[in-house]
Order: sequence, then structure tokens, then C-alpha cells
Amino acid sequence: MGDYAVPAHFLLSHIIHNKIIKPKPITSKTIEIGSKYSPEFVCTPFKYTLGTLIEGLDSGAKILIQAGGGCRYGYYAELQEQIIKDLGYECRFYNLVTAGKTDFKRIYRMMKEIDPKFSILKVLYYGSITKRMLKYMDSIDHYIREHIGFEIKKGSFEKVKAEMLHKFKMVKTHHELKKVYQKYKQEIENIPIQKPENPLKIGIIGELYTVMEPYSNYELERTLASMNFEIKRFTNVTYLLFQKHKKVKQYLKEISEYVTYQMGADAMDNIARAKELCEQGYDGIIHIKSSFCTPEIGAMPILTKVCNDYNVPILFFSFDTNTSEVGIKTRLEAFYDMLEMRKKR
Repeated sequence: MGDYAVPAHFLLSHIIHNKIIKPKPITSKTIEIGSKYSPEFVCTPFKYTLGTLIEGLDSGAKILIQAGGGCRYGYYAELQEQIIKDLGYECRFYNLVTAGKTDFKRIYRMMKEIDPKFSILKVLYYGSITKRMLKYMDSIDHYIREHIGFEIKKGSFEKVKAEMLHKFKMVKTHHELKKVYQKYKQEIENIPIQKPENPLKIGIIGELYTVMEPYSNYELERTLASMNFEIKRFTNVTYLLFQKHKKVKQYLKEISEYVTYQMGADAMDNIARAKELCEQGYDGIIHIKSSFCTPEIGAMPILTKVCNDYNVPILFFSFDTNTSEVGIKTRLEAFYDMLEMRKKR
């Protein structure tokens, strides 16, 4: 899921003695494998993650670890495990989150099965470093989204960020991590840009996996950057793990004229974010989701009403394994032209 394999690998490699197999980047082959063995109408992240798990097994993995979510994703593990075993793979399959709930005692027992030398002290120490690493990564990404569309030398931000992530893999202490972060933060902020005073600003909201895994949204952010948009995206791992649970009551209060109850997954959050983007004067909003994502389907008519009330255009994308990249770019170009005309007018 994006660059988050870096902190995941960092944490696991320091708290257990097993060899950690790094997941391959998602490719068309991953999707082909996942789609072949998945139910046809299951939401798309199921197919992406199943393909990734099978590729891991083909690379020699004997243990698979799944972390569920707050919607149907919380029920993926049981079905994926059954599919994998039906295909003849022999492995141990551990699900950290069941139906959106985390039982730390159960996780502790699982980790002890995986590695009898598993230590809580190591988890606390390296977990705190990983948490800070996540916050640093998401902070850098937030800055890059706002400025990458205006870099003078194309590829500058991505090059420096790749170097930073490589250095993150080798740190051992909080001090080392902070030192690396400050070095590359300064480098990134010093990258020359040519940004107009009032650029077109666009907000991205939607289903968390499709938002955070670039391959699943056909590199949407990179395409928007090439169109010279200033981009804002709320959803990241820092938000999902450490902030989301604190925002529920606040969001319900902020959007009480549109929503009375929680809607599952990030649907309610996205409605609140759409309202916030409208109030902050963003020129347009793009809502993205995987096909068959029930919470986001429920949110779409409400998002349309919010944007109509504030007179802010919104573009909806649903991604699946058969989505046409040409069709996406055509719609994005038309959306850009319309936003540019509105801005000039």
C-alpha cells in the first residue's frame, strides 16, 4: 500500500527473528492473479491483496499476516485463507484484526507462535520509532502534494523522497530517524518550484486502499501534478491508526445537516472532508473508490449535495481491474478545463 511497506518491514524485521519477504510492487500480473481466484463482485482491494499474498507465497513465504479493516475488508482474511489453501499452498495465516476489532492478547499469542523469542519490550521500542517514521513520511507527502505540480526539474521530489525512505530502513534509534528526517525535509523544502500565487487546488477523498495505493488509482496524484494542481489528501496511515477514532463525534457534529449516523469505513469522514474542502475554497474535489465499495456508494449522493450547496464541482471515479486508463485521463482533462474556465471567470 504505497510506501508503507518500508515502516512495516522495519518494524517486523526488528521484533521477530524470521526472514521478512518484502512484497513486490503491484503490477498487472498481481491484478491478473488476484482477479483469477477472487469472487467476481468482491471489492477491488480484495483482488489486489490476494494477488500480493500469492506472489509472496511464490517468493517463498511460509507465514502470511493480514490486517483487516472497518468494512468488508475486516472479513477478507477468512476467505483469502480458504482460497490460498484450495490452491494447494501450505502456509500459516494470521489475521491481526477481526471484524474491525483488535485483541492485543490474541496478537501477542500469534506473535509468540511465529517467533518464541518475541519480546514486548522490542515492540514498544521499535513500535515507537515506526510510529514516528509514519508521521514523518505522511508529513513529507503532504508537503510534496502541495508543491510537486510546480517543480522546475521534474522528478526532483520523488528522487529525494526515495533517498529518504532508503535511509529510513537503516536507522536504529529515534535520534537517527529524526536526523535523517530533518536532513531530507530541508532538501525537499529547498527544491526549486515555480508556483503561481493562486493555483488550481484539488482535494482527493475516497476509499482508503484506492486512495493510498497509487497502482490501484492509476497514479492519479502523479497525473494531477502533471496538470499543475495543488493537491490535498487527508487519508494516510497516521490518520487511520492514530487520529480517526478521535474524529468521529467531531465529524458527526460538523455534518449533522447531512448525516445522522456513522456510515461505515471512511464514508462519514469523506463527507466531512468534502465540506471542509469546500469551505477552504478548493476549486474541485475528486472522490475515488474501488468498484462495489458499499460505504462510499452510500456517501456519493450526499457528497453531491454538499458540493451543490457550496457550488464546488466533484468528479467521481470507480476503479476496478478493467478500468480504462485512457478514459480516466480524458475525464481528468475535461475536469481540468472546466475548473480552469471557472477560475478565470
